[in-house]
Amino acid sequence: MRTATAPFTLRRARTLEGALKILREEPGTVPIAGCTDVYVALEFGGTPGTGYLDLTPLASLRRITTSGERLVIGALATYTELQKSRFVRARLPMLVEAARLVGGAQIQNMGTVGGNLANASPAGDTLPVFAVADADVVLAGPDGERRVPFNAFYTGYRASVRRPDELIVAVEVPPVIGKQWFRKVGTRAAQAISKVVFAGVRGLETKLALGSVAPTVLRLTRTEQALNGGGGIGDALRALEGEIKPIDDLRSTAEYRRSVSANLVRQFWSETA
Repeated sequence: MRTATAPFTLRRARTLEGALKILREEPGTVPIAGCTDVYVALEFGGTPGTGYLDLTPLASLRRITTSGERLVIGALATYTELQKSRFVRARLPMLVEAARLVGGAQIQNMGTVGGNLANASPAGDTLPVFAVADADVVLAGPDGERRVPFNAFYTGYRASVRRPDELIVAVEVPPVIGKQWFRKVGTRAAQAISKVVFAGVRGLETKLALGSVAPTVLRLTRTEQALNGGGGIGDALRALEGEIKPIDDLRSTAEYRRSVSANLVRQFWSETA
């Protein structure tokens, strides 16, 4: 059943300062941009909020650029813009691949990096990429900007350290050294929520992350330690078994997710050798 929208209010901010003022003065306001998650919730009878703040006029948050050695991706950058950006293609090709597999063309044209982060779904396709890239999430609030390491950003299922009066304004990614590898496993390659999603980097230090196998996207620190410490793939897979906590749901079973996760780690290790 669709949610009736009559009681909803919509505000539109022309500047970042104006947006933060609305969040501060009108508690409970939900920031929106592409709305690819909010509209789905409303279609199925959910109510993410009754007051909404449209961020789309904030063109400065759409930029994808560099600052020194860091890649800076504005929160309103879309998946289509990620695919087209020469900076992302050169520095973070696994993010290009993730963006290419997020829904269809319409979703890619509307959905944003900031929305994927804020939604906090453990199945978010870009999230394992940011986990292994050791990215920082840039938040703006009444006290200015603060940077939170991506791997400390989520506190639980669909929960993060972002305060109600803060906005995600960018993601900053340091240089990623090594071979990058990304895989999404779903009912279809795109236009489907991930059953399991994986990103890895193999260089002097191996970094691994999985989505859809725990309440939050999961950096596989124990599995990494097994590989970085000189252990074989068997040691890594035994560590993996103790790290992930998949569940049965409408999209898949815990047993299937365990099997796929092991296969992905094994395939990553083989193909990046």
